Amino acid sequence: MHASAPWPHRLLDVPALRQAGTSPVPFEQFVLKLSSRCNLLCSYCYVYTAADDSWRGRPPRIRQDVLERSAERIGEHVAGHGLRGIRVELHGGEPLLGGVDIALRQVSEVRAAVLAAAGTHCEVRVSVQTNGTQLTADGVGRLAAAGVRVGVSLDGGRAEHNKRRVDHAGRPAWEAATRGLALLARHPEAYAGLLCTIDLDLDPEDVYDSLMEFRPAALDFLLPHANWESPPPGKGPSSVGSAPYGEWLAQVFDRWFDSGRHRTRIRLFTEIIGLLLGFPSRAEAVGLSPVAAVLVETDGAIEQVDSLKAAYAQAPATGMNVFRNSFDDVLDHPGIVARQLGAGALGSDCLDCPVLRVCGGGHYAHRYRSGSGFRNRSVYCSDLELLIRHVAHRIEPVLRSGPLLPD
Repeated sequence: MHASAPWPHRLLDVPALRQAGTSPVPFEQFVLKLSSRCNLLCSYCYVYTAADDSWRGRPPRIRQDVLERSAERIGEHVAGHGLRGIRVELHGGEPLLGGVDIALRQVSEVRAAVLAAAGTHCEVRVSVQTNGTQLTADGVGRLAAAGVRVGVSLDGGRAEHNKRRVDHAGRPAWEAATRGLALLARHPEAYAGLLCTIDLDLDPEDVYDSLMEFRPAALDFLLPHANWESPPPGKGPSSVGSAPYGEWLAQVFDRWFDSGRHRTRIRLFTEIIGLLLGFPSRAEAVGLSPVAAVLVETDGAIEQVDSLKAAYAQAPATGMNVFRNSFDDVLDHPGIVARQLGAGALGSDCLDCPVLRVCGGGHYAHRYRSGSGFRNRSVYCSDLELLIRHVAHRIEPVLRSGPLLPD
């Protein structure tokens, strides 16, 4: 733990919280790292260009004993909590650097462990998030046959949109990625969708329209992982009240909302709409629902989600691993507890905000500031408020109801 970074959750009295009835929420999302390396070096990557460089000391590929023990721990957790469904997400680095065999072996091990522990009562949904450059016709076919859905990271539907996505020699990844997408299009049942990290230099409507040319079932627009110590592009100290990311996303929302393409789910937008209508959130980016995700590294270390790597060195660490610890042990880690407390982990700025129920303080990783840890509003606070109010304004006439938000 970084001594100069006083996390607010370090001050949590976990036993007292448990005694007071604050129950842990079991993990339902398991992020399994198959590789700690990547063939690309995207300029905005929070794993390889941010504050945490723990990847350097990890095995490049997941070890067989880690693969097997991770599956056993998942089965144990499913049985212990009577879970009816879990999500397993295969990540990296680039998770397919070692080919699809490792991915399929991990899937097989998890499914076998869950079946042995819980019978057929728990559905196991599996996806892999890739940069697309390693996809082959045979690999896509085998993943599809195994019921594994494939998501691809792409920052727009044109070569010029992807100038930040290059390999270690600075060569663009565009051609290889689009070849992979063409192969994936032959198996629509396995095509999970596209993930796009926002670039303010690009026209939002052009990015959206070009991505839609790839006919994704879903789109996800990500705010670059940043914080008050390392602000994102366009959000420096002199632009605290500005909302360039909110304005960018509002333009995309209008294009999506007015185009009748609602069958293509855009997760951030559908989450905000659901929250405005009173439904609980299902993603960490917005809302106050407890975070129920955990990550296993290639060496078996159990960590919080690795977006925290953007804060400081070892920020996601729990000090636990799959050989010594169960996932129930991790539920009592103060960092996990803090991310399951909802409004209880927020500072006064957020608690007094009229859009709190929808915003939820934003993504946990985006709240970090040296000296006060994560008990701050998001570095994207103004962007989120602008976007939330914009979405509320647009959907109110459709619902024929009163105002969805206070002034």
